[in-house]
Amino acid sequence: MAFLREDLGQILDRTDGYCHICHKKLCRNNYAQYGRRGAWEVEHSNPRACGGTNRLCNLYAACVGCNRQKGTLTTRTARRWNGKTKAPLSKTKKNQIRTKNRWGLGALGAAAGAAVGGPIGFAVGGALGALIGHDIKPE
Repeated sequence: MAFLREDLGQILDRTDGYCHICHKKLCRNNYAQYGRRGAWEVEHSNPRACGGTNRLCNLYAACVGCNRQKGTLTTRTARRWNGKTKAPLSKTKKNQIRTKNRWGLGALGAAAGAAVGGPIGFAVGGALGALIGHDIKPE
């Protein structure tokens, strides 16, 4: 099946450029280029043979090997082979989580700093908490 370039971009961006099954990094330019490093295909989470559709919500990026190996099995089964339970997060979702972590740990750091060092401790604790919150990996 042929996909529009915009659709391919959306599909790849849903998982921030990683295979949704094994989490290997995919190369945006290697769509359907078998044998190339980072080659990928569009994978139907619910296979067409089992009633799945070509709607974007059912389409994910998967490395060629994972897509071929999965066949008509469930996504849950294929991910379990790789010790995974869910797809990688999109870049947008990761940034939302980092922002939430930054605010939460910044507030916690500010409160702890204020209790120990007053106004200066408040500022230092808040800044350190925000830095630590941003560095926590959302996955």
